[in-house]
Amino acid sequence: MSYDRTLASVETYFDKTATRTWERLTSDAPVSKIRETVRRGRDEMRALLLSRLPDDLTGARILDAGCGAGQMTSELATRGARVVGVDISPSLIDIAQKRLPINLHSRVDFCIGDMSDPSLGKFDYVIAMDSLIYYSGADIAQVLGAIGARTSGHVNFTVAPRTPLLMAMWRLGQLFPRTDRSPTMVPHAPARLNRALLQSEIRGDLKALRRVSLGFYISQAMEFTP
Repeated sequence: MSYDRTLASVETYFDKTATRTWERLTSDAPVSKIRETVRRGRDEMRALLLSRLPDDLTGARILDAGCGAGQMTSELATRGARVVGVDISPSLIDIAQKRLPINLHSRVDFCIGDMSDPSLGKFDYVIAMDSLIYYSGADIAQVLGAIGARTSGHVNFTVAPRTPLLMAMWRLGQLFPRTDRSPTMVPHAPARLNRALLQSEIRGDLKALRRVSLGFYISQAMEFTP
């Protein structure tokens, strides 16, 4: 599937099919035991990605790429950063705007659109948590190249790791496509992503950080330094 088709599929899912689910998942509202593991896994991954940044981000301009309901955006702004939170879902952006504490409004700009849009400007750091998990290696390489060219520091992002369980789920999803389910995650190994960068002639250093595996949440943290 092409980048544009995947982008459209993800937008439809999060803006129309799963808005209420994600609004609840990213709040303090009670959820099922399965979704509770996803919530705790996402909390752990968010803390991991934030740990890669200075505690004091005063003056830094940061892109929260695929900001969703704005949890990462709020924490970055609390550390003093000037944050651009971008997401392709207007519904999730609306939730993020409503949840942002009033004392942080002056530090945050929310935008609806593609994270790789050059009009978003230049950044000191970029975080893309679980927003590239549906894309091919070639597409991820192109996004990293586009964002990295405008980033002075590093880009931290996540991918679905190539575990036996996720690969089985991926193959099952390929056999039984359904328009009402979540877009299918594309599992990646760090070595394959490095090859995708080389094939796309994207320069930079890519390294694997820690994997978070908690119940139904499995995600691999990565760091790209242009």
